[in-house]
Amino acid sequence: MGIDIERIRAFFVNDRFALSACIVIDSVTKEEVQYSMAITNEHLNAGGTVQGGAIFTLADLAFAMHCNLRLSLGEDVGITGGQSNSISYLAAPKGGRLIARSTCLSSGQSISVYRVEVRDELGNFIADISGNGFAKAGQKPVPHT
Repeated sequence: MGIDIERIRAFFVNDRFALSACIVIDSVTKEEVQYSMAITNEHLNAGGTVQGGAIFTLADLAFAMHCNLRLSLGEDVGITGGQSNSISYLAAPKGGRLIARSTCLSSGQSISVYRVEVRDELGNFIADISGNGFAKAGQKPVPHT
């Protein structure tokens, strides 16, 4: 049985920061989550390249979505928050889109570890992120108004 990506998108519709940053969910499987971001002038720093915070935001959202996948599918599990993240910037992006792919390296009862690779639309390796999540049993997301 496949994952209903529209259900996932509906779960994350209140992620206003992602929406304002032009970040979208491209694909979701249990093994991999892919987000992408069209690069706009708002993502550029004073030097004319993509701001590191924009790259990190894209990667962090892919990480957050992946470690909360079971919750977004309606399973009765607690929300997982980021415990730590480490990013290595490898190159300045070329082209007009960034793509972040998250893979799970380890998922335990409370702690999970994910790797997120960010590449530009030309396939250049832009950033490598390692993130640890911590599941809080029984804690649910707070609805936005």
